[in-house]
Amino acid sequence: MNDLTAVLARSWPIDDSDAVPHRPFQVFTQRDLERIEPLSRLPEAARFEMKVVSTVLPFRVNQYVVDELIDWRRVPDDPIYQLTFPQRGMLTEAHFERIAALYRRNADKAEIEAAANEIRHELNPHPADQMEMNMPRDAAGNRLEGIQHKYRETVLFFPSQGQTCHSYCTFCFRWAQFVGDKTLRIAASEARMLHGYLRDHTEVTDLLFTGGDPMVMKTRHLQGYFEPLLDPAFDHVQTIRIGTKALSFWPHRFLGAEDADELIELLARMVRAGKHVALMAHYNHWREMETPAARAAIRRIRETGAVIRAQGPLVAHINDDPAVWARMWKTQVSLGIVPYYFFVERDTGARNYFEVPLARAWQIYREAIQQVSGLARTARGPSMSASPGKVEVQGVAEVAGEKVFVLRFIQGRNPDWVQRPFFARYDDRATWLHQLKPAFGEAKWFWEDEYEAIREDKLLVAA
Repeated sequence: MNDLTAVLARSWPIDDSDAVPHRPFQVFTQRDLERIEPLSRLPEAARFEMKVVSTVLPFRVNQYVVDELIDWRRVPDDPIYQLTFPQRGMLTEAHFERIAALYRRNADKAEIEAAANEIRHELNPHPADQMEMNMPRDAAGNRLEGIQHKYRETVLFFPSQGQTCHSYCTFCFRWAQFVGDKTLRIAASEARMLHGYLRDHTEVTDLLFTGGDPMVMKTRHLQGYFEPLLDPAFDHVQTIRIGTKALSFWPHRFLGAEDADELIELLARMVRAGKHVALMAHYNHWREMETPAARAAIRRIRETGAVIRAQGPLVAHINDDPAVWARMWKTQVSLGIVPYYFFVERDTGARNYFEVPLARAWQIYREAIQQVSGLARTARGPSMSASPGKVEVQGVAEVAGEKVFVLRFIQGRNPDWVQRPFFARYDDRATWLHQLKPAFGEAKWFWEDEYEAIREDKLLVAA
């Protein structure tokens, strides 16, 4: 080994996963709150509030997050604590008091669960018309559960084995997947259905495996979905994306887990077969990339030839600070991760606690982007994943004497909408597309009539 090779080996080991001690996966849910040792140091009132909120919204955390990501000296302000542990403000005061009153009078479990379900249905559990407009149907008109096909080139698939996560994010827009109500769940159990749909839709170039988190699945299940896609019949499926938070919440999935080696080999095999494999990593704070296990997992994945792209929403109490985003993007680039999306928190679940006004979101994005080099400016946003499509806030401007938001579609239900700028009246309180109004006295958006026609057609079919 020459001197240069020795230096490179020390600074960028090919596979140092063996140097990271493996730890067993230990998870806690609502019924385990009293077993999470650091919580015993919190006031009893705070623990009661957690119990109330986690009755309505899902809670799940693991020992790795508790031990290695949360700075318990900073609780309750620690960002990863806010990311994973229930906070009273996540429910409206009326919703909170309704559940709290039931606990105080020792109501039975069935009564509490019935009240929780009623509240859940008031929290817009499936935003952006995803149940009504995104799910395709077969030739007989039956809805294909677990598939979403909103944009021409991209199909989302929700494998039933992947409909949980190693820990849950408190702001998650797919929280309804995890509350045990089958009427709110999107999932499919048959790989055959997915493969048949893709075989029939050659316009699809990208498959996004999502959840939950597909990385909770055993590798043998992933093989059953992915390996048939290496057949020439699926050459049109050029990119396989895997949405995951495992690099943050359980990097040992890629290191010392029982079938981690098989998973790494599967990713490498797909790359060798000519597929572009992208792990769509969900990051909310730079601290998630600081641990030795996280960095070893990143390196090991990159060695397969797979690309890691980073995305996440702007959320109050966690990352509503341009310095956090600038440091996060710089860290990602230094680790070989591609910054991808800067999302706006969706209009669902605990949005009242986490949402940030669009004007402030754009300012945070702008100030963060100004602090990084061009390699980190691949992060697009602020982006709203609304029913018509992904709408980006490009900025605030004054046009013809009127202060406006400058908007554009990054993706749209009609591809012709993409990259066409349009304008909304400036509103410093608006947090989502439906709260905005067209600028310059226009009665409608340029895309509105066509969108309504598409929506009416989809709803008619759904009925």
